[in-house]
Amino acid sequence: MANSLSRFEIHAISNGKLPMTQFIQKASMIEPHVDYIHLREKQLSAKELMEAANGLKTIGIPFSKITINDRVDVAQAMGAEGVQLANHSLGADLVKRIFPALRVGRSVHSVDEAVEAEYAGADYVLFGHVFPSNSKRDLPARGLPALEKVVHSLKIPVIAIGGINPSNIAEVKKTGARGAAVMSGFWDSDDIEAVACAYRKGAM
Repeated sequence: MANSLSRFEIHAISNGKLPMTQFIQKASMIEPHVDYIHLREKQLSAKELMEAANGLKTIGIPFSKITINDRVDVAQAMGAEGVQLANHSLGADLVKRIFPALRVGRSVHSVDEAVEAEYAGADYVLFGHVFPSNSKRDLPARGLPALEKVVHSLKIPVIAIGGINPSNIAEVKKTGARGAAVMSGFWDSDDIEAVACAYRKGAM
C-alpha cells in the first residue's frame, strides 16, 4: 500500500473535466503529497482509462497509488492498488472474492450503507458529503456529527469527502476519520502543488 496504517490519507479524485494531458501534468505535481489518486473518468472507455493510468505511470506515479473508479476489470488488468465502488457498481463481496488483492473502497452516504459495505468486505468507505460542496449544491451537507457516527460504527477506515479544504481538514481528522478525499479543491486550483502542501500540513 501507499502508506502506513498511522498516516492520515489524502485521496485526490479526478473530476472528469480536465483534458487528460492536463490532468496527468497536475497529478505529477501533487503526487508527493497525496496517498492515492483516483481515476474517476466516467466518460472514458476501458481502453482510454487504461491509457490514462499508463500516462500516470509514465510520469512516475506508481500503480500502488492509483485507484480506479467503478471499473474493476481495468483496475485488475493494469495492476492498480484498488477500485472505488459506487451504488451501481459490483458488490464489494463479489469483487473481493474474485480479486482478493484489490483494495476495495465503497462510496456510502449513511451509517446503514457503511455497515453494509463493511460486512460485504470493503477495505474502507468513502463517506460524504461532509461540508457544502459545489458538486452537490442541491443536497444538504451531512456534517461532522454524521461523519463521526459512521467512524464509530465501523472497524474499517472511513475517508471523508465533500467540501474539505486545508482550513477544515483538521476538524475531519478529529472525528477519527482516517483520511480525506478532495476533488475540486485540487483541480480547480491555480497553484495545485501549494494547495496539496496545505492539505497535508492541515492534516498533521
